[in-house]
Amino acid sequence: MFGLGPFEMVVIGVIAVLLFGSNLPEVARKFGGSYREFRRGLNDVQQQFKTAEREAKNAFIGDESSTSGLTEEIEDEPLEPAAPKFKPPS
Repeated sequence: MFGLGPFEMVVIGVIAVLLFGSNLPEVARKFGGSYREFRRGLNDVQQQFKTAEREAKNAFIGDESSTSGLTEEIEDEPLEPAAPKFKPPS
C-alpha cells in the first residue's frame, strides 16, 4: 500500500495513536467522510466531462451528417453486420 512496508505502517500507527489518542476513531470517521465527499465530487466532475464529450461528439456528427445529406440513409440502415449470410451449398 503506497510502497510502505509493515514497519513503516506500524510507525505511522504509533504516531497516530500518540497524536490523537482517544479521538482516533472520531478522526478516522471524519477522514473517511471527507474522502467519501471527495470521491463523490470527483465522480460528478468525471460524469460532467463524459456528458460534455458525448454532446460534443453528437453535435459534431450531427453537423457533419446534416451537411452531407446522409442523415436519412444512416437512420434507415439496420445495425447488422455488412458481410453476407452464409448459405450452405445444396
